[in-house]
Amino acid sequence: MTSWNAWRPAASREVLAARARLLAGIREFFARNGVMEVETPLCSHAGCSDPAITSLTTRFTGPGAPVGETLYLHSSPEFPMKRLLAAGSGSIYQLCRVFRNGELGPRHNPEFTLLEWYRPGFDHHRLMGEVAELVNCLLPAPLPVQRLSYAQLFLTHLQLDPHCVAPEELRELAIARGIAGAEVLDLETRDAWLDLLLSHLIEPGLGRGCLTFVYDYPASQASLARVRAGQPPLAERFELYLGGLEIANGFHELADAREQRARFEHENAARTAASLPTVPLDERLLAALQAGLPDCAGVALGIDRLLMYLSGLDDIRQVLAFPYQRA
Repeated sequence: MTSWNAWRPAASREVLAARARLLAGIREFFARNGVMEVETPLCSHAGCSDPAITSLTTRFTGPGAPVGETLYLHSSPEFPMKRLLAAGSGSIYQLCRVFRNGELGPRHNPEFTLLEWYRPGFDHHRLMGEVAELVNCLLPAPLPVQRLSYAQLFLTHLQLDPHCVAPEELRELAIARGIAGAEVLDLETRDAWLDLLLSHLIEPGLGRGCLTFVYDYPASQASLARVRAGQPPLAERFELYLGGLEIANGFHELADAREQRARFEHENAARTAASLPTVPLDERLLAALQAGLPDCAGVALGIDRLLMYLSGLDDIRQVLAFPYQRA
């Protein structure tokens, strides 16, 4: 039964006004820096193959549509924005709603607002500087910036090298540090255990009184980032933490169409192994990469989480007019 007052917004008018100021400030920042705002489709013929992300889907039944065609609501505008970059758009940004199925809680809503932007000629280090500049101009007072490599992060907080530690050692540490249920978890990879330790033991303390950037992730966590050769090879990727929340994820973007196809196929294989449905690959993105993506870096920043920090709130529902429960 619907509550009598469920028609009312969950966010206060003050928070709604803060959101409006935040969006206006972002647009002012990019106008000042010569970055063009763009719009791309919310629905795509291709989906996100990342096994950690489940897309929301819909169907188009109009004239000319294949019978029973599935359309995927995007979890990020990344793929069409890269097509624009390959076509010569130059620096671009987008503020849009994105969708992820199965994500609901104090930090997650299945529909949320993402800021994504791309800078030709930037690598991930240079883009970290611009992310810090943007966020600091949106805060009441600028914060100092801390940069830690992924290896430094784990060495500092857990006294281990994440690039060579054995999964069993990580499991033992999770149990010893009291992570609930760790003794019965059946995590098969080093990355899965590292993610568990990061989220439970390290993340809550990051971005306290500063902007904390973590960069140069294991190659196995590259996602859509370039991998830099070396011992060990490293993904040219970063994340930004503020107030214990991860609010941004950026890459020195992979531009190799063959490597990108291989990663998509590997992810679909992982989906099959996990009994998840496979998704059609974005052949238009792959064609754009083949045509030539300029050397660039890109980042996605969660607007709702940033607004949570600015408003001193700890539940995403408090910064949304109508969260899932009231949609």
